[in-house]
Amino acid sequence: MKKADVFDFFRRLAEANPHPETELESGNTYQLLVAVVLSAQATDAGVNKATRRLFAEVTTPAQMVALGEEGLKEHIKTIGLFNSKAKNVIALSQALIDHHDGVVPGERDALEKLAGVGRKTANVVMNVAFGAETFAVDTHLFRVCNRTGLARGKTPLAVELKLEKAVRQPFRLHAHHWLILHGRYICKARRPECWRCPVVDLCAYKPKTPPPAVAA
Repeated sequence: MKKADVFDFFRRLAEANPHPETELESGNTYQLLVAVVLSAQATDAGVNKATRRLFAEVTTPAQMVALGEEGLKEHIKTIGLFNSKAKNVIALSQALIDHHDGVVPGERDALEKLAGVGRKTANVVMNVAFGAETFAVDTHLFRVCNRTGLARGKTPLAVELKLEKAVRQPFRLHAHHWLILHGRYICKARRPECWRCPVVDLCAYKPKTPPPAVAA
């Protein structure tokens, strides 16, 4: 995608949604970190449903450790891979207590040393909690970037590095949220809704999907 088209691409997404936000619910940075870890291979809606009661009781790493792995499992058992996620959340909570005075660090290296935290999770926390201009490449963003031609790559890291070069101000801070939401609600995996896409003329995907009535 040409530089001018990339700018126009994000300009249109920004006009449609000037203040995009994560759909994961949290009350502080620690809860955000836990929610993102729990969201791997799960929907944000499913995570929110499971964490509302949990986060009403647990707001700090110390409270999570006190709750314990079995207690946490009872809260998150509706989420996929809840056994391993519970183990990771307790481990990362203890690590925050032991090495960071119970405070979530804002640096990628420190975040990635925590149990269950990979590059994508670290990028989300850095962006949402600390205002870093990072690009968290999930399945939606990976699909949109490859399908549209915005930033093609065979791996999430390859897509992330291309976005780093392609996205300019004033769009860098919110870019990954616009792309994730676009992939979640319009540029869907099985059937992209091209007929209501604000960037359809900039997109390399062919053939464009017609409206349901026309398709029928």
